[in-house]
Amino acid sequence: MTAEGKNLSDQWSIDTNVAWTYDIEGEGWSSPVIWGDRAFILSVVPESVSERPEEPRPQPPAGGQNPPPNGQGNPQSGGPQPAQGGSAGQSRSGQGQPPIKQDEDTLYRQDIYRWEVICIDMNTGREIWKQVALKGHPRINKHRMSNYASETPVTDGQRIYAWFGMHGLYCYDMDGKLLWQKDLGKYNTLNDWGTGSSPVLHNNTLFIQMDNEEHSFITALDASTGNEKWRMARDEKTNYSTPVIWQNKKRTELVVGGKTAHGYDPVTGKILWQLNLGGDMNIPSAAFDNERIYMGNEGRRVKGKFFAINAGAEGDITPEEGDSTSTGVAWSVSDAGQGSPSPLLYKGYIYIISGRGGKFTCIQAADGKQVYKETIEGIGAVWSSPWAYNNKVFFNDETGKTFVIQAGTQYALLGTNKLDDKFWASVAIAGDALLFRGADKLYCVKK
Repeated sequence: MTAEGKNLSDQWSIDTNVAWTYDIEGEGWSSPVIWGDRAFILSVVPESVSERPEEPRPQPPAGGQNPPPNGQGNPQSGGPQPAQGGSAGQSRSGQGQPPIKQDEDTLYRQDIYRWEVICIDMNTGREIWKQVALKGHPRINKHRMSNYASETPVTDGQRIYAWFGMHGLYCYDMDGKLLWQKDLGKYNTLNDWGTGSSPVLHNNTLFIQMDNEEHSFITALDASTGNEKWRMARDEKTNYSTPVIWQNKKRTELVVGGKTAHGYDPVTGKILWQLNLGGDMNIPSAAFDNERIYMGNEGRRVKGKFFAINAGAEGDITPEEGDSTSTGVAWSVSDAGQGSPSPLLYKGYIYIISGRGGKFTCIQAADGKQVYKETIEGIGAVWSSPWAYNNKVFFNDETGKTFVIQAGTQYALLGTNKLDDKFWASVAIAGDALLFRGADKLYCVKK
């Protein structure tokens, strides 16, 4: 995302430029959202959880350990995005080992949680209201590194929409009154990692992508009532990226990732184009401008291409074997280094950060030519998406370090900032405030 503020801080620490913090009860990898002087977060609070033996951890056929892919990488990707992780033990391209089959853990059926929506004053950090959307037993199991609040909420300033995946969709007014709720079903996900794709709002329509191991679909709901406008089945398994509304020079599209990306007519659900993305996992969301949309899947073990898709594309636009372009693809590159974070488009350049290893790549948006690829030392795993401000690119790793990079053709690491927490959520930005959601606290950074 590109920040529009005029006075955002580019330096902070736990003792510097932190206006306030809010203690978070419970768990959640979803990102915060801001509207006016209010911020909203989701959390799931365990009230009674059964003791469990240590789980054997599935190992991938190559590479390191992989945390679960929950959350929106890019939200407005948002995001959500962030999104996290990759497949542990299974390549989603069909290569590699199948997932490890374990005895079903049924203890989760005895657990009790509270699913909460929280509204916070952006000026003071004080809680304005908190609503319990649901209290009771989980409907699905979860991986020990996952949680039940990975989707980022969305708001239009009149209503706030909280999507808890298999545990339902809840619509509140800005004062916390429940207006409607909807159950979209219960389905198994890969290795119990749950869901992570966040809702998207456009023209009073709420779009929900429900990709899973049993029955994947995308649906459009009337944002005022929750009534379904249309639904399209998807030939996909578990995915995590958040769809985007792409208002380009030809038309408005709902672009949804997956092993195969699709452009949908947001009014009817008609498929406009499709593109085989390849790669390992669909986690990052797309970046776009008026002419093209830029997207690719994480390529940790199976290298996936990164594509620039022209506005007005029609039909199957997958390039032929050995080709990098097609009638709908302006260019594609095979080693962009796409990880879990969503790509950032800023002033004609695309910035891509790998999920692990610190690879930072700059690509020209016009033709796909690589400007540089650098390795940043001392970086932890990165699940959240980058942002740009004042000719600088920012991204933070899970340990709370934010790296500040000079935007443009010459790589330069300008500095690092540090907050002491665990961060998988993407930043929210409004006015002169940066809002970071850690595992323990919400941090508001201002000059």
